Amino acid sequence: MSNFDPNAILRGAQLTVVGALRALQNPGLFKYEHYRQAAIAVCAGILIRLIISIPIVAVKVVLWTLSFLVNFEAATWDDKLVGGLDFVANSVLQVPFFLMSLMRYITPTLDHMFMDSLQWVDQTYIQKHKSEDPNTLRAMYYPNLRMYSTHGDTSRHKTPKDAVIAFLYRYGRRAVISLGIYMLSYLPIVGRFVLPAASFYTFNNAVGPIPATIIFGSGIFLPRRYLVIFLQSYFSSRSLMRELLEPYFSRIRFDKGQKRLWFRDREGLLFGFGVGFYIFLKIPLLGVLIYGVAEASTAFLITKITDPPPPPAHSEKFAESQVRWTNKHEFLRLPLANLDGHNIVSGNKEQNPVRSEGLPGKKFS
Repeated sequence: MSNFDPNAILRGAQLTVVGALRALQNPGLFKYEHYRQAAIAVCAGILIRLIISIPIVAVKVVLWTLSFLVNFEAATWDDKLVGGLDFVANSVLQVPFFLMSLMRYITPTLDHMFMDSLQWVDQTYIQKHKSEDPNTLRAMYYPNLRMYSTHGDTSRHKTPKDAVIAFLYRYGRRAVISLGIYMLSYLPIVGRFVLPAASFYTFNNAVGPIPATIIFGSGIFLPRRYLVIFLQSYFSSRSLMRELLEPYFSRIRFDKGQKRLWFRDREGLLFGFGVGFYIFLKIPLLGVLIYGVAEASTAFLITKITDPPPPPAHSEKFAESQVRWTNKHEFLRLPLANLDGHNIVSGNKEQNPVRSEGLPGKKFS
């Protein structure tokens, strides 16, 4: 089964809806500090829109001034220039998404929201299955995961300043590549092939040469704007998932190779989950609020694509064991109404020796 097959993408989109609904049922999501951060997020959203509007307004003022000297009534280039600036800011450079992602390194609220939501997911799981044999249920995620330090190996831990610099470097690199490809697409003759070629290169490893070739052929005839939106939606949803999963990876330490394989084995489902929230994140002002819901929903996602973590003292081989998504086929075949089905094990299997603060449970295979 391909890691990027339609069934995995569809299941990821379903988890977007189910995860969001469960997150919004958590009364702890609306605690005082979260309300305060929500107000900050709205103010940040207004600031984001103002930052994006400054160059566009400046160009409009210049064009308005020039209109006293030059007749623009028969010209269309001025409208295209203003529209192009807005498109580049929102769809090429992804300025709103960049500023929302940067908030993670300024305030720990999103990390707290993830952990609070993970605790809520454990509680609702126990409540949902309270009539069943406790020995057949999975172990809890929150009690053990909260014991892990977010700093990991202190000798390799980055300071907040270094983390921000690393984030700015990653974003700057992506922005330069995106802007470069977008500008190359305007070259005469070969320009029309730049975006389709970039699409083929991007999707060849993910979905295989045949689907990538179909995307390449379709891209030749599609308008440039739609191709840019398509590519940026793919890359931005991937970046979004990496940011949303940071509270998990800051505690469970994978090396670079393991982390790459972890994402590769789950890329279809993660794309379906991420692209749903990415679409909502583009809503002006509300986008920053939805980012918090997306972070809370990721806690529910983690319980479907990973095993419950052991205590830190027994975690030496845990990251390596999580690289491959061992229950992928079973989970993708589950009906939507029974997404907890893969978390229940038969009573005759070996018990998980790890107990989570008195809560009974077994680790699913």
